[in-house]
Amino acid sequence: MKQDFNMAVVCDWLVTYAGAERVISDMLKVFPKSELFSVIDFLSDESRVHFLNKKAHTTFIQNLPQAEKRYRNYLPLMPLAVEQLDVSAYDVILSSSHAVAKGVLTGPDQLHISYIHSPIRYAWDLQHQYLKESGLDKGIKAFIIRWLLHKIRLWDYRTAHGVDHFVANSKFIARRIHKVYGREADVIYPPVETERFQLNENKEDFYFTASRLVPYKKIDLIVEAFSQMPDKKLVVIGDGPDMAKIKSKAKGNIEILGYQSNEVMLDCMQKAKCFVFAAEEDFGITPVEAQACGTPVIAFGKGGTLETVRPLHKENPTGLFFKQQTVAEIIEAVTAFENQSELFLPASCRANAMTFSTERFKSEIESYVSDKWAIKARSLEI
Repeated sequence: MKQDFNMAVVCDWLVTYAGAERVISDMLKVFPKSELFSVIDFLSDESRVHFLNKKAHTTFIQNLPQAEKRYRNYLPLMPLAVEQLDVSAYDVILSSSHAVAKGVLTGPDQLHISYIHSPIRYAWDLQHQYLKESGLDKGIKAFIIRWLLHKIRLWDYRTAHGVDHFVANSKFIARRIHKVYGREADVIYPPVETERFQLNENKEDFYFTASRLVPYKKIDLIVEAFSQMPDKKLVVIGDGPDMAKIKSKAKGNIEILGYQSNEVMLDCMQKAKCFVFAAEEDFGITPVEAQACGTPVIAFGKGGTLETVRPLHKENPTGLFFKQQTVAEIIEAVTAFENQSELFLPASCRANAMTFSTERFKSEIESYVSDKWAIKARSLEI
């Protein structure tokens, strides 16, 4: 595509290469002449390859003490910081935001498209959950944090008016955008590297789950449920602060592998009879990766997975849902899966996953930005 406009890609922070960073990487690959902006940039040389070796223009937070490791502690300063990024020289600003990137300052002759992974989760509807899980729901420290989050909410709502077009990573997030900002959002699902996850129709007799072991992922519930089903094997990959808690609930039929390489992760995902997912996610890449391997999914029926897993009442189903994040509901869902496992064909799972591919994302974001700029450019003609 011929890029006939100057463009800036703005993101919250660049520390590692994970889900949100993959989106930024593909944005740069679609629009390679773009300049990159971020609150901080501590990417390794190995990770920077994914960003066309571009180094981001950063803010004063880059130089604050321990910013590389404790950048989240500087969240109260990030609204101020992102407003200091000077993108005035660019026709199009494409922000990728789950925190503050959408608050970058733009002018009336510029086009600002903001791709939203979520409005700031810990400032809006998930505030109470985050504070409780962090042990910050009581005392003077909790009061101060609540006051800071209140200020961030005011800023977050105000800066929504500086965005010309919102793009959500799922219909679930589009609803959250409407609730928080009072704005409509188009939906472009994020890229999933489906080409890395090859179809395997020869399944083995075990269930699989993988995640960072943190409270909201609810891996403890999955482990506790399988501890009550001793005839069913569960393999768990992941590490995190909940490791000791999860290990204490595991019985002999549960294998907890901790952190593993991508190769081990892929091998388990391809061979498992089913992938179990208990979190409420904005989109949820891992269930799509499992389906790309031909592995059906048992998932909590809320959030983005409702859009990525095809339930039994639809043609070519790829999984089923449980309604509540409880041990009993997971056990019931596993039993239902066992009774109907022949309906979830590996080829159907693979076909469904391919609708979320990287190439699909690139094509959609390219068309979206180009079309919106063409309309904007015509409006600027005298």
